[in-house]
Amino acid sequence: MKEEFTTNARRWYDKDPILSSAMKTLEESDDETQIKIALNLIKIITEHYISDTEYESVEDIVTATEDMMENTKKGRWYDLDGTVRTAISLLQNCPDSTRHEIAKEMAKNVVETIKNDEDDSDDEA
Repeated sequence: MKEEFTTNARRWYDKDPILSSAMKTLEESDDETQIKIALNLIKIITEHYISDTEYESVEDIVTATEDMMENTKKGRWYDLDGTVRTAISLLQNCPDSTRHEIAKEMAKNVVETIKNDEDDSDDEA
């Protein structure tokens, strides 16, 4: 059965099929892969934010995100690690158009990181 994406999505990231797929793959990844992706995602988002918004530095962005995170629930899969939580919170608070562009980069990065991790595991065997 084909999964349908509607505006009545249960989670904020399910509104974008690319982002939803990347998030699902990220959720199913091991902790080390999640952290690698999160760090790269923070880099990508901060580059977009600094050029597209009033923020002048990475510290401004992280501080604003941490302030927002204090008021949110902490029972989601990405709340278990601080780095992953920060990256996903940054992504969630991006404008929709920016989030869609970042989602494409994130999906590509998730696939590349998992492929590289598998290649490294094959080399060690």
